[in-house]
Amino acid sequence: MTDTRKRAWAPRQLAAIVIIGVVLAVLPFVVGLAGQGWVRIMNFALLYVMLAVGLNIVVGFAGLLDLGYIAFYAVGAYTWALLASPHFGLHLPFWAILPISLGLAALFGVLLGAPTLKLRGDYLAIVTLGFGEIIRIFLNNLNAPINITNGPQGINRIDPFRLGDFSFSRTQTLLGVRVTGPEKYYYLLLALTLLILLVCVRLQNSRIGRAWEAIREDEIAAKAMGINTRNVKLLAFAMGASFGGVAGALFASMQGFVSPESFSLTESISVLCMVVLGGMGHIPGVILGALILAALPEFLRAVVEPAQRLLFGEVVLDPEGIRMLLFGLAMVCVMLFRPAGLWPSAVRRRELAGSEARQS
Repeated sequence: MTDTRKRAWAPRQLAAIVIIGVVLAVLPFVVGLAGQGWVRIMNFALLYVMLAVGLNIVVGFAGLLDLGYIAFYAVGAYTWALLASPHFGLHLPFWAILPISLGLAALFGVLLGAPTLKLRGDYLAIVTLGFGEIIRIFLNNLNAPINITNGPQGINRIDPFRLGDFSFSRTQTLLGVRVTGPEKYYYLLLALTLLILLVCVRLQNSRIGRAWEAIREDEIAAKAMGINTRNVKLLAFAMGASFGGVAGALFASMQGFVSPESFSLTESISVLCMVVLGGMGHIPGVILGALILAALPEFLRAVVEPAQRLLFGEVVLDPEGIRMLLFGLAMVCVMLFRPAGLWPSAVRRRELAGSEARQS
């Protein structure tokens, strides 16, 4: 019976994969009809998916609240900027910079995790928040007596991603199709996002993933069962940070400019909101939360200003304030009516149902 059911579902699953693949392949050209700005928004949405999936390892799998995750994003971005720009006269290829960005971010993840092994909850959140701000302040002040990061002015003229003579920043005609720079980056980001998702899925279903979940549920019980909680927690910090480092490197190559202001506490909170909104510990839910929170503010930006002109004529209102008010209202409503997230895992749903039953 089971084999028959699997054979019946296999063609449907294959058809769904083919349809999704075709949609993702043609999506930038369809969205590009509305302007290249929307393609760039899609690219940033993919970057946020990488960040949210990386933070989900720490927060969702291991249950360690991290409010300084954007620091690893900054480490990756500045690594690319320093090694592929005229700032130091270095123009290393991507295959050298990406592993360095990943390794440095993982190292910083271990440096953050090592002093916080005995901390939980609010205390861990305060320490990680401070770590994120320390990194940003260092980047802002490392311009004297030796100019390393160029301080608040940032680093510009950063090299784009290149494959030999093929640059991802130029518009070119490939196989008779005109492909712009943002569209090229879309396919690059999509490929790396799928690779990161594959790694995360494999980790979640491995012994390491089950060890993370055991620590999240009860660290004392996990230690009693023979899990080396110290190493497993450090591995969670390192793995999550490495994905942030890769995303930061791609951000620097795509933007061509980085500055400390791009890595503020607000960005850390935004990424954490993506994880919580989608459903902590559930990879499809985290992807959904990242896509919604990356695209919704830009959609509101496009809607609010024309709407206020239509309703209030020439009365000048603050469109940014209205946009953030609607954004905050949407977040509050979701947390009130869907506390487990928009797409929680079955385990998370049962946990919340059990806690509500105990309280009643």
